Amino acid sequence: MKMNCFTCMVVLCAFSAVMLQCALAAEYVVGDGIGWNIPPNGAATYTNWASGKTFRVGDILVFNFTTNTHDVVQVPEASYDACNSNNAIGSVIKNGPANVTLDTAGDHYYICTFGGHCTAGQKLAISVSSSPGSPPGANPPTTSPAPTTTPPPTTTPSPTAACAPTPSPAPKADGPGTAKSPAATTLTPPPPPSSSNAVFASLSLAFASLVLGFLL
Repeated sequence: MKMNCFTCMVVLCAFSAVMLQCALAAEYVVGDGIGWNIPPNGAATYTNWASGKTFRVGDILVFNFTTNTHDVVQVPEASYDACNSNNAIGSVIKNGPANVTLDTAGDHYYICTFGGHCTAGQKLAISVSSSPGSPPGANPPTTSPAPTTTPPPTTTPSPTAACAPTPSPAPKADGPGTAKSPAATTLTPPPPPSSSNAVFASLSLAFASLVLGFLL
C-alpha cells in the first residue's frame, strides 16, 4: 500500500514538472508572416527577426513551410557558415510545419538543405539561455534594511549614603583626678549541709556505737 502511494506521488510530481515546463515555454513562429522560406532581403531577414527575442530552454520554434518545397535541419556553426548539412545535429525534418523544441542552451544553427536556399538566406542562428522564462513585469521583492538601534548609554550609579563608611565612636577620655573604683565582689556563703549528709552521719554514729557496745 505504501509503495503504491509512493509511486503515485512520483508520477504526480513528474506530471506537475512537465506541465510547469509547458506553461513556461514560449512558442515562436520563425519569420512570423514570412514563414520558413527564401527571404526577400537575404539572411538579414532572419537575423533581424531573432535579434529582438530571448530564447530559453524549453521554448519551441515553429518552421512554417510546405512539404517537398523546403526542409529544416540543425547544424554546427561551420556547416551553417558553409551552407551544407555536414555533421548535422539530428535528422532533416522534411514535413512542414515543423516544431523544434530548444532542449539545450547555447548557440543553435538551422538551414534549409534544398539547393541554393541556404546561400539565398534561408538559415537561422539563435542563442538559447538556460534560465527559465519569468512572467513579464515580475520584479524581485526588495527588502528594506532593518533600522539600526543605538544601545542606551550606561550610567555609573553614584555612591549612596548607605554605602558610606560608618565612623567609629571616639574613645571616652577619663577626666584628671578621677580614679576608677574596682568592681565589688560578692562572697557567697557555703551551702548548708544537705539532709542526706545528716542522715549518713547519724547512721555512722549509730553503727560505731553498736560496734563499741559489742566489743565492750
